Amino acid sequence: MLRLSSCLAQRPLLFTKTSQKLTGLLSAYSAWDAIAQIADIVTPKSTTRADFLVEAASGALDGASVAYRTFDSFSITGKVDTELLTALPSSLRFICHNGAGYDQVDVAACTARGIRVSNTPTAVDDATADIGIFLMLGALRNLAVSMATLRAGQWRGRGTLPELGHDPEGKVLGILGMGGIGRNMARKARGFGMRIRYYNRTRLAPEIETELEAEYVDFETLLRESDVLSLNLPLNVREPGHFLLYLWHHPGLPASFVSLPCSPLAVN
Repeated sequence: MLRLSSCLAQRPLLFTKTSQKLTGLLSAYSAWDAIAQIADIVTPKSTTRADFLVEAASGALDGASVAYRTFDSFSITGKVDTELLTALPSSLRFICHNGAGYDQVDVAACTARGIRVSNTPTAVDDATADIGIFLMLGALRNLAVSMATLRAGQWRGRGTLPELGHDPEGKVLGILGMGGIGRNMARKARGFGMRIRYYNRTRLAPEIETELEAEYVDFETLLRESDVLSLNLPLNVREPGHFLLYLWHHPGLPASFVSLPCSPLAVN
């Protein structure tokens, strides 16, 4: 947690889930050191939610104004909900979540206590879209089966040849959820000669549609006319989740397969 800078009434106190500095990039270390120049950084010692509630209620974190958390902290604190917020100091005004998805934080409960929540919504758009394209190509080209048989020493499959793969060029990529990840996938898919259609709660601006060469269609049309369907949706009580679901429409499959995902190839 974070106590305000020395030029103010008090130094901010920042409590963080890990006793280490940020890992991975050297630039993160310098940023963490810079924060330490204006704030007292306190790392909770608890290893379970029950212990953390006791530690927070004990006053050990009093004066904290900022909390920094990661996805890994969920294993210790559990969800940031009303119970947890009640135990935290009343001085807490900001919760900085190191991730795009924030389903682990009850934003409404934070708002009710006057606590602002931040996340990093665009930090992994490019990387997530890369993986989405990788999984899509693997599904189209039947790579999982081919690699498994190869590693098992069965170059030609088990008695019968593996099913042939499919070329992405000319296929329709339907994108459900045209946020940062969806738009990134559209740009990458065009490099493979795919045609882009999408459905979103809010239609994109005309200039963005032109840039992406993306056609807006209604939800039923997206299901009916897409060769591949990519779901890029948040994990919450209304949406099916943070995953990619690909539906491949073979001419030999029943027409209902297009609009009813009863036999999809799912890649998560």
